[in-house]
Amino acid sequence: MPTPAPSPATPATDESGAPAITASGIEVHSVNWIPAAERHGTPAHLGALWFVGNINLTAMATGVAALSVGAGLMWTLIATVLGSFFGTFFMAFHSAQGPQLGLPQLVQSRPQFGYLGAALTVWVFALVNYVAYNTSDAILSGDALHTLFGVGDSYGYFIAATVAGLIALYGYRWIHRVSRWLTWPLVGVMVLVTVAALADRGLTAGTFAFGGFKAGPAMTVFVIVAGFQLGWAPYVSDYSRYLPARVGVRSTFWWTYLPSALSAIWVFAIGAVASAAYPEATPVAAFKRMADSLVGGLGWFVVAALLLGLLSVMAINQYGGMMSIISIWDSFKPVRPTRRMRAACIAVMFVLVWGAAQFVGVGRFNSFYGNVLIFLAYLFTPWTAINLVDYFFVRRGAYSIREIFNPRGMYGRWGWRGNLAYLIALGAMIPFVVTTPFTGFAASAMDGVDCSMFVGLPVAGLCYLLFCRSLDLPAERRVVEEEGVLDLAH
Repeated sequence: MPTPAPSPATPATDESGAPAITASGIEVHSVNWIPAAERHGTPAHLGALWFVGNINLTAMATGVAALSVGAGLMWTLIATVLGSFFGTFFMAFHSAQGPQLGLPQLVQSRPQFGYLGAALTVWVFALVNYVAYNTSDAILSGDALHTLFGVGDSYGYFIAATVAGLIALYGYRWIHRVSRWLTWPLVGVMVLVTVAALADRGLTAGTFAFGGFKAGPAMTVFVIVAGFQLGWAPYVSDYSRYLPARVGVRSTFWWTYLPSALSAIWVFAIGAVASAAYPEATPVAAFKRMADSLVGGLGWFVVAALLLGLLSVMAINQYGGMMSIISIWDSFKPVRPTRRMRAACIAVMFVLVWGAAQFVGVGRFNSFYGNVLIFLAYLFTPWTAINLVDYFFVRRGAYSIREIFNPRGMYGRWGWRGNLAYLIALGAMIPFVVTTPFTGFAASAMDGVDCSMFVGLPVAGLCYLLFCRSLDLPAERRVVEEEGVLDLAH
């Protein structure tokens, strides 16, 4: 089982008593609690991470997938803005939980879903999330390295994933560090790409004209973009959990929300414009041709820069996937998350993603990626409502760290409240979903308008609130106060 919570003054060590960060800089912590003695950094570090998190090939390809829905360029751009601001709102509040609890995001689901319940629902979905996104990253990284150096797509993925896996093995500090290094260079690249997009001769005045409004496709674009941002939610606080608790909710929220929402809008918009200019090209080819239209040879530089941004995101996904595998394993059989186990779990992610990428291939990327964004949005909409309602309205940030890691503790093995609320919300969403294989009867009656997220969020949140009326919250709070680990003033 992960290390029981020590007092805040206790120096952080791994299970063998070794320092929490080795002399080589490799992080030792995985799913365990981060003591106050090891907290460091400022909320501004989150700004760099979440800004860079969207400046890459996969994020830009989201704009390509969004335009392919058929809403038209201008309506796609409007839906992109609204979807980004909406989805990032929830993601940023999850980020604010990190400094307060010092735990990875998914471990925080145990009080709502139970010790085993979280492993069999939330963590499995999260692992699918990591594999799906990293599969998209793998396809585009392989295509990018083929475009840049002529290597085969499979070899390209092995090269990119090896670099990303090394960053993931070193962990939290190096992921943040790489993001800070990349921030301003990628801002410069995005400025060049924006100028290229606006000056591209493949775009006519009619391209930016408002056509007839199609509510169904526009709403699907909204779900795609909101789903992309909500896709960060299951692991967003993994990258704020080392911040001191004193930074508070407000600063953590804004340093996550604004950089992530604004960079997403910027990147998605450029991706949509590139697809409008070169509709028959693959995403990587479209970005290269658009940049080359401004200055010959600029496309090579732009693709290379966006690939660097993609390596950072691949590292984040491999890191999160590694922690999901360890968490699931630990829920059934107590394990010590040593450095060797971390490396093994990263290798498992490597193989899973490689196999999925070989099956999908670059030719089916747009269809695969669009479905990934939509289905993951459906899966995580009820979870985000339940987790946030529990944190901000039910338990109000008061959790026992020791009990979270106790398989027979006060949070139980099966959290019927969270699981039942989740299933009810998922069932309520089905009539309103719009997917390639299935469209719900309510969505069909509304001409294909997907409003499932607006159903799932309130249903999950309200059901969970109702079910939690039977909780003995004063007794729980006494346990938390006696433990004395969390600073409840923040």
